[in-house]
Formats: sequence, C-alpha cells, structure tokens
Amino acid sequence: MAEAQNIPAGSTTAGAIAVAAESTVATRMSAPPSFDVADFPVPHGREEEWRFTPLERLAGLHDGSAVASGDGVKIAVEAPEGVTVETVGRDDARLGRAGTPVDRVAAQAYTSFEQASVVTVPKETVLTEPIRIAVHGEGGVAFAHQIIELGAFAEAVVVIDHTGDAVLADNVEYVLGDGAKLTVVSVQDWDDKAVHVGQHNALVGRDASFKSVVVTFGGDLVRLHPRVSYAATGGEAELFGLYFTDRGQHQEHRLLVDHNNPHNKSNAVYKGALQGENAHAVWIGDVLIRVNAEGTDTYEMNRNLVLTDGARVDSVPNLEIETGEIVGAGHASATGRFDDEQLFYLMARGIPEQEARRLVVRGFFAELVQQIGLPDVEERLLSKIEEELEASVA
Repeated sequence: MAEAQNIPAGSTTAGAIAVAAESTVATRMSAPPSFDVADFPVPHGREEEWRFTPLERLAGLHDGSAVASGDGVKIAVEAPEGVTVETVGRDDARLGRAGTPVDRVAAQAYTSFEQASVVTVPKETVLTEPIRIAVHGEGGVAFAHQIIELGAFAEAVVVIDHTGDAVLADNVEYVLGDGAKLTVVSVQDWDDKAVHVGQHNALVGRDASFKSVVVTFGGDLVRLHPRVSYAATGGEAELFGLYFTDRGQHQEHRLLVDHNNPHNKSNAVYKGALQGENAHAVWIGDVLIRVNAEGTDTYEMNRNLVLTDGARVDSVPNLEIETGEIVGAGHASATGRFDDEQLFYLMARGIPEQEARRLVVRGFFAELVQQIGLPDVEERLLSKIEEELEASVA
C-alpha cells in the first residue's frame, strides 16, 4: 500500500506532516488509451486520475468547451546542421508511434491540432550543440503536437522552453532508435495565468538511453504526464524533475514507466519546493513491470521541501510487479518542512539567515540542476530559484 504524504493548507505546527494512507492506485488509467476523445468520459474530479486536479482551472480543456482561439502558441526550432525540421499534417504516418493518449485532455489535443512539428536527427549523427525549441504563448487556446526522433546510434540534447501566456494542451513524442542517446530538458516558465496540460511519450529502442529533465516554475496550472515504454531490451530511462510551487499555483507531475520488455532500466527522481498560501504540488510515480519484463531494474523517488505554511503536497509512488524475476524495484517519498537545525548550523557560522536559506534550497536542488549539462540553462534555473526565494521574503 502506497502512502500519500500531505501537508494541509493552513497548517501552523512546525515540522508536523499529515500522512494519509492511500489505497493501491492502478498504474494503468481507468479508460483504455485512445486517440479518440469520445472514448473518454468527461471527468468530474472523483476519478483516481483526476482527484487532485482542480478541474475548474483547466479552462475547459477537460470537457471540450475549450476551442482554439487567439494567437495560441508560436513554436520556433533552432537546430544544428544536419537536423531535419518539418511541419506536417495530421495524416503523417509518424504521428502516434511513441504512445497513445491516456486521458481526455491528451486525446482532445490529438484530435484538435492542425499541424505537427517533427524534428529528426539522422542515424549515427552526434550533435555537439543542443536543439532548442521555443514554445511561446501569445494568448488564447492552443493544441499542439511535437515529435523528436533519433535514428540508430544518434546522440542529441533538446531544450524545450515554454514561456508567455496561453491555455495549451499538447502531446510530445520522443522516438529513440537502437543505441541512440537523447537528453530532453523541458522548462515550464509560463506567465502567471497560463494553463498547460501535456502528455510526453518516450519509446526507447534497443540499448538506447533516454534522459528527461522536467523543470516547472510558472503557470497557474501545469499538469504533465511523462510516460516511457521500451521497444526492445537493454534500454535505460532516467526521469528527473524540479518544481518550485508558489502561492496559488497547482503543479502536477504524473509519471508512468512501463517495463514492457525484459532487461531494461529506469530511475526517476523528482524534487519540489513549495511556498505561499494554497501552493499545491502533486507527484504520482507509477512503475509497471509486466510479466515478460524479466531482469528489470527500477527505482523512483520524490522529495518535497515545504518552506512556508499554507502549502500542500500529495505524493503517491506506486509499483505494480507482475514477475518476480527482476534485478530490483523500489520507491520512496518524503515531504518535510525547512530544517531549522541546518539553518541554525549555517547561521552559527556567521551566514545571514536569508543567505542560509538560499544555500539550503540550492543544495536541495543541486543534483537535479547538474543533470541538465548546459551551463546557460543551469544558470538560468538557479537564478529563477533565487527569484522565487526573494519573492518569499519580499
């Protein structure tokens, strides 16, 4: 039985954490995956996959009342020489290979987009510069679809940067050929009123390596659903996440690693900090080890640091194991308030209180920031963390 660690809004007892036992949550959603939005009932908030999400703040993405309007989002791709960037129609055969929508919003996004962006790295191409994709909201409602595909033994780093203001529902596909290596950094740095609901599907080829780093700061509501499956054996997936949830924000990350082939690995580490009244973070970590997935090695962990009263965290790790022939499988979740002993230790050595707080939070996030591997992006994220901390004492 999994445990959900929950700090209720308005709690005033320092260090007190309310922990509620959760019934086992199926890693596969209640409705079968489908590309057709009509196959999903309109959620009412009582469903397991929607019970943490404030539906009234989805701007109609969940019930079909949201329609494309305004300028939507503008997508710009900067790619090194040798990379193919295309805009394709809905009939392109490459669409949907990495995975199928698993909820109504993802299906709505799939049935509503007009054109998809396809970025292809040819086989055996090793990029020395990152591919940068800028997704900028320019108001209104938008539905989008992107595909990042690496040929066999290709290597690439992709940065997807979300900024501006929009109501966006999208699907992003990552398709890795045999022996390919892909690192994706997805940054959600939206304006305060933005709404973003996205499903990310990764299909990992034989002996391929996939690393995902999801960073969420902005937006009124952000709900992301990273999913990984394996096309063959020998694949490895690393899912890292960093989120800083501020006053009134809802940030939700729902992971699924589907070990559907033998002898594959996965590791998921997400960390979040929260501050301000009604800041709400949700992390659902699902790992499914199917009956044919012998030799699986997997672990998932979620850590949350609550900086002020009034914030709430729901953290639910789940493991579903259908075979005993595995290397290892484990999960962990912990939520705690700011460590006053650490703060006292630093202050006793002459470090001012606010600087000491910044050092503790930077140290909390350091291992995840270092996973990015791009100095300009790392520095930007550290600066963003500093801005969030400054806002808490302003």
